[in-house]
Amino acid sequence: MNGFPWESVIAVLGLAVPVIAALWEFFLSGRKRLGYRVQMDTSARDSATSSGPEAGVLQRMQWDGADLRDPSVVLLRIENVGWTPIVEEDYVAPANDAVGIRVAFPGRRVVGMVVTECSHTVLRDFFTPGTPGLGATDGVIRLPKVKLNRRSHYKVLAVLDRVPGFTETDFPDPEVAAGVVGGVRGGTIKKTEYYPFASRPVRWLLAVLVLVSVAQSVSTFARGEDAVAAPLDCAEGTLHLSGSTAFREILEQAAEQYTKTCPNARIPLSENSFKGSVPGLDTLAAAGDKAGPKGDEGLGNRLSFSDGPKSDGRPQLLPRPVALSLFTLVVSEDTGVQDLSLKQVRDIYAGRITNWRQVNGNDLPVQLVSRNPGSGTRTALQRRVLDDRPLLAVTTSDCRSLDTTRPGRCEVVDTPVLLDTVASTPGALGHSEVGHATAHKGVRQVRIDGYPATLEGADQGAYPYWETEIAYTYGNPPADSIAAGFLRYLANEVGKDIIRSQGHRPCSELDRPLLCRPGGA
Repeated sequence: MNGFPWESVIAVLGLAVPVIAALWEFFLSGRKRLGYRVQMDTSARDSATSSGPEAGVLQRMQWDGADLRDPSVVLLRIENVGWTPIVEEDYVAPANDAVGIRVAFPGRRVVGMVVTECSHTVLRDFFTPGTPGLGATDGVIRLPKVKLNRRSHYKVLAVLDRVPGFTETDFPDPEVAAGVVGGVRGGTIKKTEYYPFASRPVRWLLAVLVLVSVAQSVSTFARGEDAVAAPLDCAEGTLHLSGSTAFREILEQAAEQYTKTCPNARIPLSENSFKGSVPGLDTLAAAGDKAGPKGDEGLGNRLSFSDGPKSDGRPQLLPRPVALSLFTLVVSEDTGVQDLSLKQVRDIYAGRITNWRQVNGNDLPVQLVSRNPGSGTRTALQRRVLDDRPLLAVTTSDCRSLDTTRPGRCEVVDTPVLLDTVASTPGALGHSEVGHATAHKGVRQVRIDGYPATLEGADQGAYPYWETEIAYTYGNPPADSIAAGFLRYLANEVGKDIIRSQGHRPCSELDRPLLCRPGGA
C-alpha cells in the first residue's frame, strides 16, 4: 500500500488493544482494591409513597419509646474487588487503632446497626459483641479491620434518624473513609458498581477493538479481490474427473467450491463423467497412453476415483487414498428384513436362500439388483462381504422385466437407478453407498451381524462393507498442475468438510489410518 501505512497502524492497534485490556483487568485494577456499594438508602418519605399493608412502616419506628423524627434505612456492602487478599496490616490506620473503615451519614445519627450478611462464615468472627473497632457513635459507623479474600464481602444494615436542625430535604450520600496499602489509586476505598459484562474501561477498550476489526475489514475489501493472493492449492487449467458414481456428489461439490476459490480453474462435469470405477480407470489410462511419455511427469489435467484398488496391469496409474467409503445392503420395504448374518448374505448371493421367509422375512422370492461389472460398489461387495465369490448369473438384462414370482437377478448402470429399482421391485436386494441409501425413500438398510453401516464400525473391524476411495493419477502430476492442486484441496479442511458431509471419513481422521492403504484389510 502506497503512502501512509494505515494497515500497519491498524494491525498494531489490533494487537495493542487486547493487551491493554488484559493489563487493565488483571494487573492495574487487579491489585489490592477495597470497595463499597450503597445497595439501599430508603427514608420514611419513600416508604410512605409505596402501596401495600406495610407502607409507611419506617414512620412508625421508635427508639427508647419515642418516635423517630425522619427515620431511614441504609444497606452497605463492603467488598474486596481486587485480585489479592486484604489483611489487617493492609488497612491505612495506626496499629493501635482497631477501626479499619468509618462510614459517616451527614444530617443523620445512627439509631442501630447490624452486620446482616457475610460471604464466608468465618467473617462473622470479626463482628461479635465487644469486638474492638466495631460500633457506632452519633452519625458514624465504625467497622473493624476485616480480613477479606478475593471477592469476599459483608453487608451492614443501619437504621438512622434525622439530626435536629438539619433542614435539607434529601440526605447526602454516606461518606466512607478507608484505605489499603499498595491499593489502586492510592488505596482509597472506592464506590463500586455492578457490571454484568465488564467494567467501563474494559467496555471502552472492547469498543475500540471492534472499530479496529471493522477498519481492517474495510481495508481488505478496499484493496479489491485481485490483490488477494490465491490459496496455495489453486492452479489454472482444465481438470477432467471420472470414475466412481458413489463418490460423484462429493466430487461435484468439491469441484464447484474449488472453481469458486480458484477463478482460473475449470472442471467440466457431465452425465458421462462418472460411469463407475473401472470405466474411469480405463479413461485415465487411455488418456495417458495417448499423451505419450513426458519424462518423469505424468498427466496434470486428469484424475480418476475408484472404490478400492485398481486391478493388475495398470502400472502407470498411481494411487492416492482419499477417504473411507461406507456401503450398505438395501432391501425393498416389503421383505420384512432388517438384519442378516454374514453367512445368510453369502447364502443369498450364492442362491442357497431364494425366499425371504427362509431368513424369517415375508414370503417373497429374492430379487438381486446389482451394479454392472466394473462398479466399485459391486467389487467391494464381492471382495469384502462375499469373500471374492462370483455373483449368480443374470436372469434378465432389463430389471423392469424381472419375474417377481421366482428368484432373479439383474444389473443397472449406476447407484440412483439401483435404488429406484430396489424400491419398486417386490423382494429386491441391492447394494449402495450409504449417503445415497439414507436419502432414498422406499428402501431399507440392512444390518450385517447386527452392526449398522457406521464409520466407527468399519474403522474398528465390526462392519465389513466398506472400501477405500482412491484417487488415481497417470504418473506423478506436476506439483503446480490442477490435478495436484485439487488433490491438495481435498486433503485440506474445506475438502474434508465436504467428504464428511456425505457420510465418508477422510483417511487422516481414522483410528487406523492403514485401513486406507490400497488393498487395506
